[in-house]
Amino acid sequence: MAERERSHTRPLGGVFVPRSVVLSAADVQRALTRMSHEIAERNGGLDDVVLVGLQTGGVPLARRMAVVLGDVEGREVPLGTLDVAFYRDDIGLRPVLPEAVTDIPVDLTGKVVVLVDDVLFTGRTVRAALNALGEFGRARSIQLAVMIDRGHRELPIRPDYVGKNLPTSRQEMVDVGEDGVAIGTLSDR
Repeated sequence: MAERERSHTRPLGGVFVPRSVVLSAADVQRALTRMSHEIAERNGGLDDVVLVGLQTGGVPLARRMAVVLGDVEGREVPLGTLDVAFYRDDIGLRPVLPEAVTDIPVDLTGKVVVLVDDVLFTGRTVRAALNALGEFGRARSIQLAVMIDRGHRELPIRPDYVGKNLPTSRQEMVDVGEDGVAIGTLSDR
């Protein structure tokens, strides 16, 4: 989980205590490579495909995926970032953290947008992203790529590309980082 979110999640400023590593750094890279190939295959190449990483955890994954897609297809794919803090439906229930940058480099009208995030949990961040994307044009379609799908959906949202399905309890936390993916809990400092 990104440090920004962790500092505002109960226990406030808690420390992530990993219980086990579920994906190594090499496993994450293999999953990104597999998902990139699936994106290229499903869309018949990269014509009109735009990657958009959700702040903050999806951005580094989207950047890495853009590199893989560039290697696979031999051309660069447009890459954007999206902060959905002001589009969330739970404002007032959790802190609003509008500190990250939104940068969509192209008009999304008629494009295939692939949203990239680290962990899919309740689906509320993705719902907010769908609302936010409307300000950047009317996409032909929007697809979702996540490294971890941990279940517990509160909205009818399903990813198109998944690195790993990881059933969790609501109390557990999933941390996706450069070292891989760990599952654990947050504890007081």
